[in-house]
Amino acid sequence: MNFKRGVRNEELEINFIPLIDVLLVIIIFLMVSATFSRTSELQINLPTADASAPQEKPLTITVEVDANGRYLVNGKEANGAVVSDLSAALTQAGANGPSGKEPTIIINADAKATHQSVVNIMEASRMANYTHITFATQVNSR
Repeated sequence: MNFKRGVRNEELEINFIPLIDVLLVIIIFLMVSATFSRTSELQINLPTADASAPQEKPLTITVEVDANGRYLVNGKEANGAVVSDLSAALTQAGANGPSGKEPTIIINADAKATHQSVVNIMEASRMANYTHITFATQVNSR
């Protein structure tokens, strides 16, 4: 019943603009997140070989220094604590390995060893023209 004469009811309408906005956002999301197959790639099957690569162990020279300043080069005590003596011991230890390969110097220093004793090993390595130096550590067990 229409009790108000002369006043017309407005016609209902559906506003499509927000619907279109939501659909466009969904389409953009799907385009960005979808994975497309690449049809332009070549399918290549590489040949296989059963031979394994030879395992070459790198030449290493282990230098140990204890808290008293004594040096061991590959388990042999160095003649003295002078840098030139250490360099000669490193050169002799490096001559026992394969020629043409530079050895890696592994420094095992006691935690109570002086800083100067470690620097002496590094200087001796430089004098022997060995540039690959590393330090051995152990995992702290708590």
